Parts: sequence; C-alpha cells; structure tokens
Amino acid sequence: MNTKRVLLVLVVALLAMGLMTSCGPKELGTEENPIVWVFVPSGETDRVTAGAQSVVDLLHAETGLFFDVKVATEYAGAIEAMCADPAEAHMSSLATFAAVMAADKGCAEAALLSVRYGSPTYNGQFLVRADSGITDISQLAGKTFCRPDPLSTSGWVIPSVMLKGAGVDPDTDLAQIVDAGSHDAVAAAVYDGTCDVGATYVDARSRIEEDYPDVMEQTVVIALEPDIPNDGVQFQTSVPQEVRDQIVAGLLAIAATEEGVEALDTAYQWEELIEADDSFYDAFRQILQAAGVSAEDLMGD
Repeated sequence: MNTKRVLLVLVVALLAMGLMTSCGPKELGTEENPIVWVFVPSGETDRVTAGAQSVVDLLHAETGLFFDVKVATEYAGAIEAMCADPAEAHMSSLATFAAVMAADKGCAEAALLSVRYGSPTYNGQFLVRADSGITDISQLAGKTFCRPDPLSTSGWVIPSVMLKGAGVDPDTDLAQIVDAGSHDAVAAAVYDGTCDVGATYVDARSRIEEDYPDVMEQTVVIALEPDIPNDGVQFQTSVPQEVRDQIVAGLLAIAATEEGVEALDTAYQWEELIEADDSFYDAFRQILQAAGVSAEDLMGD
C-alpha cells in the first residue's frame, strides 16, 4: 500500500471515529444534553417557572452547566418524570410526600433541604372564611374541601390524617374535594367562597395579598398541622456523583447571594439551602406508616 493510500485510510478512519463520537450521547450538563430540573406547581405556575429559571441562570453562571426547567402540571407528573425509564428529569424539587414516594421507589435521592423562616420544617393550616361559622375541623362533614393536589403534604396528606382523627372520613364525609392546582389557588378559593375549607402551607395567603388585600381578615385559620420536613432538591439516582457535587456547591454558593435568595424566594419562598439526605425524612415516614397512609391509595393505583 503506497503512502497516499495509507494516509487516505487514516483520514477515513479518523472521520468515522469523529462521526461515531458526535452521534453518541453528549455529556450530561452540556447544551446538547441539559440537566432537566422538574418542579411541582405548589404555587402559581408562572411565578414558579420565572423563579426557577432565574435560579438555573445563576447556577449556569456559577457552574458552566446547562439546565432545562420543567414545571409539572401535577405532583404525580413530577414523580413520574424522575421515575421513568429512561428518566425524563435528572433532578427535582418535590413536595415532602412526593419526595418520600420517589425515594422509596428508588429513583430519587435527597441532597438539599430548604429553610423557610429559619426552619427546615414547616406547618400547614386549615382555612375557612371568617364568616363561615366553622371553628373546628370536626365540623367539616358535608363541606367542600379545596386541596392543591392529592399528593400535597400540607394540602392533603396530613389534613386527611387529621380529619380522620377528628371523626371526619375524608373519603366519604366531605361533600366535594376540589383540586385547585396550587396553594395560592386554594387560599383564593376559600376567600371567594368556592370552597368551604382549604388546606395550605403557612401562610400561602401572603402570596395572594396583592390581588386580595383583605384576605387575612376575610379568612381565618381553624387548625394548624404538625411539623413537616421542608422540600428541597433531589437527584435522579443515575446522575453521577461528581455532577451532583458540582450542582450542590453551585446552589449553596448562589443561595448565599442577594440575587440568589431573591430567585429562590420567587420560586418557592426558600430563604436558605442546607445539605441533607433521605434520612431526614425518616420521622415523617414513621408518621405516615402509623397513620396507615398509602401512596397507592392517594395516587388512585
């Protein structure tokens, strides 16, 4: 084989190798293969989307990684994105019960926990109109109940346990259950009389004061829920540890800046982020088990 032919064969081989490389999967976090971060619609969707996009813009500047924000239409959809095969999301910010479900399914691992009002736990509340005459959750039989989502921890999972404890069967004694889509929408529905009662985190009413300036006077809290672990950031189990470490370091860095805190607050009212693994949710798991709460029942499986 002459020299020219040898060179030609080498060039063809190199081109073929380059073509094969370009056709293969791109490294996670590149522009061609961005990290998909799925959020639940716990608040008004446009606001959550805007806040989340601001967070990932800052995170891209901090880490050089590329991200794609997805806000699910329902909590179950966010879990399914993490647990699909292949996964449709690489990281998530799931509500507490949804995070536990995804972890127990083996497709999500907690990495960061949010802090609100200086605490890594939060409480839920039962809201009614001030003129409703309802003063206790034992009076809720025959009433219309608004919840953000069937898998919302403070909006339904814990309230349903408390209703049973007060002698009200949430499956048979309520006149109607309305899935409002977000905590903001629940507060608004109670305010305008669409629902007799609703459950939200404390205090979702502050999110709608611009539209309903007297919401704090026209609605009242008749019961508070026990401490619930906050939401945070979880990774799909297939995400390499070095990528997780880079993202966690980046999020902690931007959470220490004024611009980062503003973005986190817009999305989910997060003030701070701290590192935490799935064991943080173990006490909550025990409460669910003791109450006989079934994920399958809540999801309608």
